[in-house]
Amino acid sequence: MKKFYILLIIFTSQLTFAQIRFQNIPENAIYPESQAVETITATIAYQGYEENQAYFGQGEYEIFLDNVDGVLDKPIIILDGFDPGDSRDISGLYASLSFGGQNMADILRDEGFDIVILNAPLYTTGGKNIDGGGDYIQRNAMVLIALIQKLNTDKVGSEELVVLGPSMGGLIARYALSYMEDNSLDAETRLYISFDAPHRGANIPISLQYLINYFAIQVGDATAQQVVDQLLNSPAAKEMLTDHLLGHLLAGSDYEQDPAKVLPLGAPGFRNEFQAELDALGFPSNVRNVTMINGAGNGTTTGSPGVTIVNTTLEIDATTDVDVALKFTPAASQTNTVTDVTVNFLGFPIATYQTTSQSPSTTAGVDSAPGGTGSISDALGDGGGNQVLIDFINALQQDLYSFIPTMSSLAIDNPDWFTTPDLNDSPFVNFYIPTENENHVTVTAASAQFALDEIRNVLIGVSENELNGQFQLSQNPVHKTINIKIPNQISTNEITTKVFSFTGQKLMEQTWTSPQGEIIWNQNLASGIYLLKVNNGAATQTIKMVVE
Repeated sequence: MKKFYILLIIFTSQLTFAQIRFQNIPENAIYPESQAVETITATIAYQGYEENQAYFGQGEYEIFLDNVDGVLDKPIIILDGFDPGDSRDISGLYASLSFGGQNMADILRDEGFDIVILNAPLYTTGGKNIDGGGDYIQRNAMVLIALIQKLNTDKVGSEELVVLGPSMGGLIARYALSYMEDNSLDAETRLYISFDAPHRGANIPISLQYLINYFAIQVGDATAQQVVDQLLNSPAAKEMLTDHLLGHLLAGSDYEQDPAKVLPLGAPGFRNEFQAELDALGFPSNVRNVTMINGAGNGTTTGSPGVTIVNTTLEIDATTDVDVALKFTPAASQTNTVTDVTVNFLGFPIATYQTTSQSPSTTAGVDSAPGGTGSISDALGDGGGNQVLIDFINALQQDLYSFIPTMSSLAIDNPDWFTTPDLNDSPFVNFYIPTENENHVTVTAASAQFALDEIRNVLIGVSENELNGQFQLSQNPVHKTINIKIPNQISTNEITTKVFSFTGQKLMEQTWTSPQGEIIWNQNLASGIYLLKVNNGAATQTIKMVVE
C-alpha cells in the first residue's frame, strides 16, 4: 500500500492549482499598472450556517480612474469570483476582462468611466482566519455593500453605479443589491450585469469530487486535504454546487458513498438553505438587471450523458499501477458507476473504490448540459510537469464539463437542465447568449460589446416603433390604452403581451386568443418608460414604451 499512497500524493499534489482556473485569464491579457490597494471592512456582520458568531467580512479594492478627467465620477465595480486561496489578485481580475488584444476596462476608462476592482483576500477577523474567495457569499455581499456606500460618498457628481459580477461575483452583487433594497439602503446603482453567474447552482462532476476526496482521505496528505477543505468544502462551494459529495457520504465515513444516496444532493445545511435565501431575496427592483452568459442557448450540449471521462491505467513503477475510470452522470432515470478505482500490485488488486450516480426522471445529468464550461485538464494545471498527471490528462476522453448550466446563468427555475430556455421565464431584461458553449467567464468581442452598450445606456434589441413587418404601437407615448398593431404576415392564433419596468419587474401580462388587426389593452401605469414584450409563439419582440 505504500506505493499506492505515493501515487496518490503525486496525483493530488497538483490539485492545489485547480483554484486558478475557475476564472480564466486570456493568454494575451492586458494587465494594469497597480497603484494603491485599499482595504474595506463590512459594517454589517454575517454569521454563517456552521458558525457560532457573526464576523465582519473584509475585501481589498483598487480604483483605476478614467483617462479623460481622472476624477471618480462614473464608478463601475468589478467583483471577484470563486477564488479560494486568492490566487487571482486585482491585476488578474482586471486582466480577465481582456479579449482579442483589447481590454473592456481600458475601453471604458478611455470613455470616462472609472473601474473599481473588489478582490476577496485571505484575512483574519474576530480571531477567525477567512479565505474570502471561498467564503460565504452573504459575507462577501456585506463587503460589497460597504464599498458601494463608500463610493457613493466619495464620488463626484450624481452618476449612479454599475456593478459587474462574474461567476460567484454575480451572486454576491445580486445578494448585496437586493439586501440593500430590503433594508432601505440606497445603492445608487443603475445597472447590474450578471456574468455567467450560478443563480440556480454550479456543477463540478461528482465523479471527480469523489476521486479527489478519496485520494485525500486515504493518503492523509496535508496538501491533498487542503484541496478538499479549501476548494470543495469551502462555504461558497457548498452553497453553490447542486451535487456535492458531502450529500452522499455514508454515516460515519468521510469518503464512502451511502448506496441509498445516488440522486443529486447538495451539501447538507448549505445548498438548499442558500438557494432558498437567494430566492426569497429575488432580484433588485430599482436596478436594470441584465446578463451575459457563456452557455449555449440553443440546446448544444457539453458531451453526452454518461459519457466516459477517462478509462486508463496509470503506471507508477514496474510493480504498481492504478486503473481509473470516471464517467459523467447518466441520462434521465438512469444509473451508472461514475467513479471506479483499482490499485494493482504485481498484477493483483489490493484496493478498490466505486461510486454510483442516478439522474432524476426530469433531466439527464448536469455534467453534459448546455453551459459555461470547466476543464479537467485546466484544473490539473495541464499536469504541472508531473508524468502521472500528464498521462492522466492525455487519456481524457472528455475534458470539458458544464460548470455553470445555461438555465442557471439565466436564473430560470426549471428541473430540466437541457431544455431550450424560454427567456420570458428569466428575470433579466436583456441577454447576451452565445450559440456555442464557451469557457466559463470568457469575454468575447460580442459579449464585450453587449456589456459596453449596456453601460453606455444603449438599448439592445429594443424596437423604437419604426420597424416594418413587426408589431407596432399605434401611439407612443401611450395614454389610457396600449394599442398594438398586428402585421398581416404574423400568425395571430395566440399572442401574449407583457409589460416590464426598466429594472426587470413584470407589471402586466395578458394572453389574447385570435386577435384581429389591433390589440387594445387597458393600463393604469404610472408615467415613465417601460418595456413591452409581445410573443406570438414563434418569436418575441420588445418595444420601448413611454407612458404619459
